[in-house]
Amino acid sequence: MLIPIKWLREYVDIEDIETRELAEKLTMSGSHVDSIEQVDKGVKKVVVGKILEINPHPNADKLVITKIDIGEDILQIVTGATNISENDYVPVALVGARLPDGTKIKKGKLRGEISKGMLCSANELGIKEDLIPKELKDGIYILDEEFTLGQDIRKTLELEGEVIDFEITPNRPDCLSIIGMARETAATFSRKLKYPEIIIQNQIDNINNLINNIEIKNEKLCNRYYAKVVKNVKVKSSPMWLQRKLVESNIRPINNIVDITNYVMLELGQPIHAFDLDKIKGDKIIVRNANNDEKITTLDSVERKLSEDMLVISDVEKPIAVAGVMGGENTEVDSNTKNILIESANFDGRNIRLTAKGLGIRTDASAKYEKDLDSNISDQAGNRVCQLIEMIGAGDIVEGNIDIYPNKSDKINIELRPNKVNDMLGINLDTNDMIKILNDLELKSFKKDGYIIATIPTFRSDITMETDLVEEIGRVYGFHNIESKPLVGVLTKGGKSLKREIEDYIKKSLTGMGINEITTYSFISPKVYDKINLPEDSLKRRNVKIKNPLGDDFSVMRTTLIPNTLQVLARNYKYGVNKAWSYEIGNIFIPKSIDSKSLPQEIKNLTIGMYGESDFFYLKGILNNIFSLLGIEDVEYFVEENNNTFHPGRCASIMKGNHVLGIIGEVHPDVMNNYGLKQRTYITEIDLDILTYLTKLDREYKELPKYPSITRDIALVVDEEVLVKQIEDIVKENSGDLVEEINLFDIYRGDQIPENKKSVAYSIVYRSRKKTLKDEEVSEVHQKIVEKLIDKLDASLRK
Repeated sequence: MLIPIKWLREYVDIEDIETRELAEKLTMSGSHVDSIEQVDKGVKKVVVGKILEINPHPNADKLVITKIDIGEDILQIVTGATNISENDYVPVALVGARLPDGTKIKKGKLRGEISKGMLCSANELGIKEDLIPKELKDGIYILDEEFTLGQDIRKTLELEGEVIDFEITPNRPDCLSIIGMARETAATFSRKLKYPEIIIQNQIDNINNLINNIEIKNEKLCNRYYAKVVKNVKVKSSPMWLQRKLVESNIRPINNIVDITNYVMLELGQPIHAFDLDKIKGDKIIVRNANNDEKITTLDSVERKLSEDMLVISDVEKPIAVAGVMGGENTEVDSNTKNILIESANFDGRNIRLTAKGLGIRTDASAKYEKDLDSNISDQAGNRVCQLIEMIGAGDIVEGNIDIYPNKSDKINIELRPNKVNDMLGINLDTNDMIKILNDLELKSFKKDGYIIATIPTFRSDITMETDLVEEIGRVYGFHNIESKPLVGVLTKGGKSLKREIEDYIKKSLTGMGINEITTYSFISPKVYDKINLPEDSLKRRNVKIKNPLGDDFSVMRTTLIPNTLQVLARNYKYGVNKAWSYEIGNIFIPKSIDSKSLPQEIKNLTIGMYGESDFFYLKGILNNIFSLLGIEDVEYFVEENNNTFHPGRCASIMKGNHVLGIIGEVHPDVMNNYGLKQRTYITEIDLDILTYLTKLDREYKELPKYPSITRDIALVVDEEVLVKQIEDIVKENSGDLVEEINLFDIYRGDQIPENKKSVAYSIVYRSRKKTLKDEEVSEVHQKIVEKLIDKLDASLRK
């Protein structure tokens, strides 16, 4: 937000304050200053001159010789300008003058004729090309009235002073205006704010004779529509003072009517639009949603296709403006305009933002509207436009107005405890001082029953609770003025929580195993549930919907990490990567109930996904390593046949006692096809919260065995359906305390094995911690194990 200091001083008395001090103190009170820019751009020795004579150059057809009166002297200047006439007042760069681009003017001759200076264009005076009015773009800057000859052009054109660029936070739309920043300045320096006195001297006719009606068909998107009418309009260039204020605020002057609407937008923060009233069919304004595929050619001469969620201003036949974004070319104010309708309306900020985004245009008006403006300033702004039109003689103001105001906004009262202010800020401020600060901010406040009662005006929509008032007092008092004090209370040593330490432990381990960490978005598309074959009634389809999503691909919060991991693997496969191993630790979001408005339950999960140089058992081995590192023993894998994301028969649930740790398996061919994966892909998803709960990082000392072990191998032929876990369970159940290890070293199917059978071979390690085992003792236990295996699993010893 550019704020010319000269303009700011019209509303608050800060003549005695230097610009740098002003910028510093406003920054300290919360209005961050981005930059300070000089208006004059380094112009020196350029004065006002009057063209007395224009004579042909004897030696050049395209040059003329002028006589210029600069008050104390008459200068001969040779120029090639074609837009000058005798008696014009123009900027004259004298010999020795310096221009913003570094040019230094010297006395010289042009084709044999002496030239003692140069006539200047707007661009040569440092005015940006895109801010120069159309009529001044080509040629010399012709001044619009008779100024004092010889006067410094910086004073004539007000090319003096500084412009401060403020960074306005989105929650303070009231500061997007000169008045808003004047209010902040007045409060910061405890000065009085002077509002512009809005008085219209003369009004003619009656608005009801010129406008049939104004109708708002969508009151949710249009909070207020205020209209005034001006007759006998004279469209021409704006006076110099008006143009200068717009240029310093980075807005190009167009004509007096448009310039005044822009002036009021800058001054009060309310966007204004002027329609050529004679081009409005039926003399009626309708605020409605656009029809699908309806079109409008906007003021930038671009035909735009509208949709039914966009709000438009329409007459009885067609749209004449995209509400809050840009007017239509069909009602544009031009040099033939005689009567105008002034629109000062208030629209829904979200709809304006989406409309501007949908059309691909963002104007000064839409940028303000999208921050939800105060609807109570619409009438002031409309009347201010009329006042300025009357002041510069650009038209006759019509008596009355039309004000449709379906959604009125009201002030609110907030109770503030003075001790709360001092406790939170760590200061000892008197209650009366607090009230003064609040009143300086126009938050009318008074004491009652030990409280401060503050009335919040509608332009401060950011203040809704007591702590907001504490912040207001704190920033105006000056956070930098609050004395630093030692911390009070019990200090705690900072550090990572156990959960974070376990996460780090797992990350280091997985990275050490050659697996890459990935991080994906928590927002996903609900369509991914179809891609991973989730049943329609799956609980994982119950998700949290995003109220204002960036698009359908980011419209819900994830309930599983598997789709994101598959997407990353698929992208790598598409890029021709032969092997991709990845893991992610992230939250999933489970709603507490179907209609719950409370925050969802956040559960930390771990996924590991891989294709290339891997299989189910490789992934299982990685998991077992993690469990071992975390001290989690006796983890079991149970065949899972009802999970449609995984290949049937190649999937297992992971359990520890009664705790379900997660799932592991080979991805279902249909799911792989949905992601375009042509290689077998394996994935596991683990509940990290349960894993953390079960983790035992403490290690118990165990002395090295003193006595030797005895190893016996065993090879069994069992049915295909028999799981290795069943065999290992029987071995453990019948081992007493002598079996130290059970190691599976071979599974064989072939010619020597009957059909539907398999050979499973183990090494069983026996050891006692009390004595050296005798062969007879081991044989007895080993034989018992073999008998139980034969009996319970219908197994036979392989010969």
